[in-house]
Formats: sequence, structure tokens, C-alpha cells
Amino acid sequence: MIIDTLDNAAKYYSVHPLFQKAFEYISTQDLKSLEAGKFDISEGLKGVIAEKEGMTAVDSAAKFECHNQNIDIQLCITGPEVIGWRPRSKCVSPKAEYNTEKDVLFFDDAPDMHFTLKDNQFAIFFPEDVHAPMIASGVVKKMIIKVRK
Repeated sequence: MIIDTLDNAAKYYSVHPLFQKAFEYISTQDLKSLEAGKFDISEGLKGVIAEKEGMTAVDSAAKFECHNQNIDIQLCITGPEVIGWRPRSKCVSPKAEYNTEKDVLFFDDAPDMHFTLKDNQFAIFFPEDVHAPMIASGVVKKMIIKVRK
């Protein structure tokens, strides 16, 4: 997992061949004016804008998730947003089988820690990162970029 601000995004271009394109896409957007929805960015990059009322930590942990085929770049546009995290190697209670179509595996385990993202801060979740996002007491607007592994 990586946590940082957009000001430092260029430091992560070398981590994955598509990270530079993903962060350059973000830098060309008027983030606050984007409407909720899903969209394609380019080969290997898909985007989602979510704008909704945050949930409790308990509700978020009910969808404690990770992915096998994608890396998530989750950018807080307006927050704050709290996210729970635990390494996948420490999760022992999957809720069901991995869903290939949706590229998601849910766990009944609890996060080891929580951290807060504020406006223009992002977290990068690799397949080994189980995460519980959207914990907030108000509306959170965020961009999620799915980067093909």
C-alpha cells in the first residue's frame, strides 16, 4: 500500500507501467466538477467517480475487499475519508469464493488499522492489500482508477 498526495504522484511512475498515464489523467481533470459514474481511460485503466454518503466502520468492514487482477488508486476529491486496511496474508476468513467477473474477494476479517485521506490525497492498494473504504460522517467524493495488474 502507498499513501501520499497528488503533489508527489510522479514518484510512483516507475512502480507500474500504467501509473504515469493514470496520474497524468488525474492531473488533466477538474476533479470537483466530475459527475459520478464509470468510464474507460485507456487500455488497462478504468475509472470510477463515487460521490455518496460515507458509512460506519462496521458497515465498511462488511465489504472488506481485495482484488486479484487490478490495483486500485483511490483518490479523495472531497473528504475526509477513513479507510481500513489489513495485509491479505493476515486475512483468514473469506466470505465467499473470489468473483472473477467483478475481480473482488471479500473477507470477514477486521482491519488492523485505519487511516484518513483528505482532499488530493490517495492510497494505492495492491492485490495484497485488503481495504474497507468510504468511512465518513458526511459525503465523500473520490476517484478510483482500476489499473490492470
